Amino acid sequence: MKLRTMLLGATTASALLAAAATAQAETVLRWTSQGDALTMDPMGQNEGPTSTMARQIYNPLVERDADMKLEPSLAVSWTPNGNVWEFKLRQGVKFHDGADFNAEDVVFSFARAQHEDSDFKGNITSVKSVKAVDDYTVHIETDGPNPILPNQLTSIFMMDKGWAEKHGVTKPQDFEGKEETYAVRNTNGTGPFILEKRLPDELTILVRNPNYWGKDKGNVDRVEYRPIKNAATRVAALLSGEVDFVLDAPLQDLNRIKSQDGLQVVTVNQIRTIFFGMDQGAAELRSSDVKGKNPLADKRVRQAMYQSLDVKAIQRVVMEGLSFPAGIITSPGVHGFTKALDERRPFDVAAAKKLMADAGYADGFSIQLDCPNNRYNNDEKICQAAVAMLAKIGVKVKLDAIPKSQHFPKIKKRETDFYMLGWGVPTLDSHYVFSFLHHSKGSWNGTGYTNALVDTMVDGMAAEVDLAKRDEMIAKAWAQVKEDVVYLPVHHQVIAWGMSDKLTLPIVPNDSPQFRWAQLK
Repeated sequence: MKLRTMLLGATTASALLAAAATAQAETVLRWTSQGDALTMDPMGQNEGPTSTMARQIYNPLVERDADMKLEPSLAVSWTPNGNVWEFKLRQGVKFHDGADFNAEDVVFSFARAQHEDSDFKGNITSVKSVKAVDDYTVHIETDGPNPILPNQLTSIFMMDKGWAEKHGVTKPQDFEGKEETYAVRNTNGTGPFILEKRLPDELTILVRNPNYWGKDKGNVDRVEYRPIKNAATRVAALLSGEVDFVLDAPLQDLNRIKSQDGLQVVTVNQIRTIFFGMDQGAAELRSSDVKGKNPLADKRVRQAMYQSLDVKAIQRVVMEGLSFPAGIITSPGVHGFTKALDERRPFDVAAAKKLMADAGYADGFSIQLDCPNNRYNNDEKICQAAVAMLAKIGVKVKLDAIPKSQHFPKIKKRETDFYMLGWGVPTLDSHYVFSFLHHSKGSWNGTGYTNALVDTMVDGMAAEVDLAKRDEMIAKAWAQVKEDVVYLPVHHQVIAWGMSDKLTLPIVPNDSPQFRWAQLK
């Protein structure tokens, strides 16, 4: 039975929060971005800002440092032996309510992450069993050797089994994000910050965990987050000193921010690619004037749409130069990426028109483009530019730009013909991209693309321990999906953070600020 220790005379998170509140908050960091976390359930939504918020509160077994290298978190070591990895757990760690962290929580957390409602089950499809050898040793058996298992665990957060049972949240929130459970607005992690207040789309307050096990050198006692969708209002908040940090500073305002005393802009090439998905598997599109067949099922149509997109113009005009045209839907820094694979087909409207005519669509067709308007840098503007470009080859696009909380479920439920998506790669390995976006069973594969050879290669690269053979498999898979024109790559993002010059916060390519590192003068 798991031990629960008395902390400050109480065993509840509220008691710990009350104790923390009595101490004077010397340093308060106020920040904003255009879109809030979708949930506080750490396994509910595999979405960047949601995982960023969870990462302040929860810990995985394995983490990444500011240089994106693997480092110990709740596991202090991991050793492979055939199909079994042995993880030695960190001792003396407590959850925010005072409960001890041990192997029982790891077994529970993996079972929860593998639940059908978990949006992270795709990270650990190879995991066959998780067994507690003793309180601080866990054996994870995979279905065949898995050389990249530690990389796949950086977003699998550890939860307290007893807390989850007490509050009826032993399974994750439903993947559509509609279910209201206790874990949606309440947390109990082992991380550097404790959730004090959660008002979705309005205000989230975190306070420093006085019993955090880590040795990070941050000095922030309190973090206050307020989402601000309007770009001009976000900039105004930074310029006025209302906030110290803007995660997604509007690209058109970066020079203005840099020119103001007391402010700074930092940039880095993000590990995220922006692209369009097309439902090529449906018998008939939902939004098209073409009935009885699907124009996107014809590769010539998909290639025509690809070659009609002037991504250099998007880079220059829409992105203010802060992007790099993409030929595949993963970015530099991800294992398997090569410059040769990333070469684009040429922008050629005349060739695109011929492809359309050859496919029997010389007069084009109509379709709806679903686009988020509060997730990626200039996401709606990119979609607007694409609409104008596709019109030149007769593809008449109706744009529907909506908040990400409404947009993402349409992809996962296969309710969209044509959509924008951006994809980061927390594992830094191509398998992550293939398993979610190209595999016929991929949970984010809204294209209906099915290729038995690709499925076999994706499954194989998860278990191949001969790295040369594995790399060859990855290269062949990229070449195949590129040839099949499964997606329309647009660009690899460059991220820009705007912040007070009194704030020191390492910018990371995954666009996930870690406030445990923050120093605010």
